[in-house]
Amino acid sequence: MQSFPKGHPGGAPLRAGALGLALAAACVHNPPARLGGAPATAATPAVPWTPAPRQTGPLPEPAVPDSFTGRLSALGLADVVDLSLQHNPQTIAAWRSARAAAAGASAAWAAYLPQVSAEISGGPSKVVSSSPGRLPTNRLTYGPSVSLAWLLLDAGGRGGAIESARQSLYAADFAHNAVLQDVMLQAEAAFFGYQTARELQGAQVASLETARANLAAAEQRHAVGLATIADVLQARTALAQAELALQDAEGGIQAARANLAVVLGLDPNTPFDVAPNPPPLAIAEVAESVDSLIERAARERPDIAQARAEARGADADARVARAAIWPALSLTASAGRTYSDTAVLRGSTYSLTFGLAIPLTTGFARQYAAVAAREQAAAVAARYRDVRLHAAAQVFTAYYALRTSTQRVATTNRLRASAEESEGVAAGRYKEGVGTILDLLTAQSALADARSQQVQARWAWYAALAQLAHDVGILGPHGETPVRLTPDSTRGQR
Repeated sequence: MQSFPKGHPGGAPLRAGALGLALAAACVHNPPARLGGAPATAATPAVPWTPAPRQTGPLPEPAVPDSFTGRLSALGLADVVDLSLQHNPQTIAAWRSARAAAAGASAAWAAYLPQVSAEISGGPSKVVSSSPGRLPTNRLTYGPSVSLAWLLLDAGGRGGAIESARQSLYAADFAHNAVLQDVMLQAEAAFFGYQTARELQGAQVASLETARANLAAAEQRHAVGLATIADVLQARTALAQAELALQDAEGGIQAARANLAVVLGLDPNTPFDVAPNPPPLAIAEVAESVDSLIERAARERPDIAQARAEARGADADARVARAAIWPALSLTASAGRTYSDTAVLRGSTYSLTFGLAIPLTTGFARQYAAVAAREQAAAVAARYRDVRLHAAAQVFTAYYALRTSTQRVATTNRLRASAEESEGVAAGRYKEGVGTILDLLTAQSALADARSQQVQARWAWYAALAQLAHDVGILGPHGETPVRLTPDSTRGQR
């Protein structure tokens, strides 16, 4: 800062300017009107705030992997799962968090190493003597220096901090694995949901064609006097209901497609589609017992491993808190060289110091912090047990849900076969003039419902199998569901 000798004319304006600036700052009572080229806030409480254009633009979006170029129009189940794992924001965020934890775990090891720093300092100075008749002396000193600080011994605080960072890394890695399992389940569920919606549309198209044929038959019979106008009206009503059902099914396809796009990490208007008519999968009973699957989940599930790592990390944090109660031995050292225009000030400097820090009293703050860390570790251990119990319950529920889904597939297969036979009989009777239009429409409505239930039951079985594999923690990265099934399986009818 520039200074002026006493009486210099520049001193008064400077002091006056500083005083004016301080007074102006003291008078500010309102926030700034503009900030960064845009209004800082809305003009009134009733007006929305309009941001600057640079605040409304989207952030950069990751590109679809090159390996999927040309394949987006016919994605199979393995493609859907693979693209979801690579492009879904959840997997990317979890992976980045794990990488950050890895860097933190590496940084924790610095506590065992000395901290070394270098510095170059210097500048002019003036020494004013209090002795009468001696003039002020100007000096110039400068030079480099190196300092070292090293914690030699503590009561386990460094080891606890490193173990806590290591367990945080493990927890982040297992959290990433858990996200992968979740995204794979979401991808398979979205794929099955989209296939269900498409097959439901096909079933409704078949019902619509049947309704049109019924109306044509009723009009023909009415034209020759073999049916009343009531038959025609009932057939028209059934046709309108079939059209509404088809419209609902078409809307369901778009909703299922949007859900699939979210899992894939794509905008819903991105041109993509899944492969039509995937091959039928074997539908069978589970060959493993629920007890073995629960034991397998305890070994395989990443969220259980994450909770276990968090419990161990909390124990390490308790060690760090306990270590703060005890003394610590440290070493500090420094070396430097001083240069000066005054000969007596020139020379080298060295120092070596051992220090023993003994915490005498802090109002029992460290002791209570150790108690708090110990209790927190016990709470985290209890949460680990809670996660394990919930995982076992999820496996148990998914196991019996899959068994129920298997039974539903067999039942809906029989239901559709029976409904088709009933509809054929009713149609024949109506054509021969011995059956009523009401009997025919009732049979055809039952057939349409049976078709829908069969489609839903079959794809629900696939989803239930994926849910069980996810809850056990073994869902594969390409759509595999490595749960052992009985060899005497039956193929799902299409």
